[in-house]
Amino acid sequence: MQLSSLLSLLVATGDSFAPVFLRLALGLMMFPHGAQKLLGWFGGYGFSGSMGYFTGTVGTPWVIGALVILGEFFGSLMLIAGIGTRFAAASLAVILLGAAWQLRANGFFMNWFGNQKGEGLEFFLLAVGLAVALVILGGGRWSVDAALARN
Repeated sequence: MQLSSLLSLLVATGDSFAPVFLRLALGLMMFPHGAQKLLGWFGGYGFSGSMGYFTGTVGTPWVIGALVILGEFFGSLMLIAGIGTRFAAASLAVILLGAAWQLRANGFFMNWFGNQKGEGLEFFLLAVGLAVALVILGGGRWSVDAALARN
């Protein structure tokens, strides 16, 4: 397959408004999480602190930890702009599924009242649903992908 054909498949999208709302919801929700891990914003520990947690506490290989941090930060920005929507959404879906797997013992519900061991799976299932919809639909109207697909 030629590179131009692959790029065309990656950016192909319809003219619907629905993906715009999906992109913004998932991108804006994931951005603070990525910024915590990469930049230390929003009370986060930054890249070195996050890598220390991933590699030391969780036992994640260094390369996977780095990909998670970069994927959350840059993937969220890509979704907000609508560039590489399918790739960014698929990457975030994999990251969110990995996080859900790590937290599966905590049950289904979020820890609203602090009386559980940790967060449940409901947030991750919702976010993965948004990501899968974006993988299927693409970036939609008002996305860089749509502009690239027209050219």
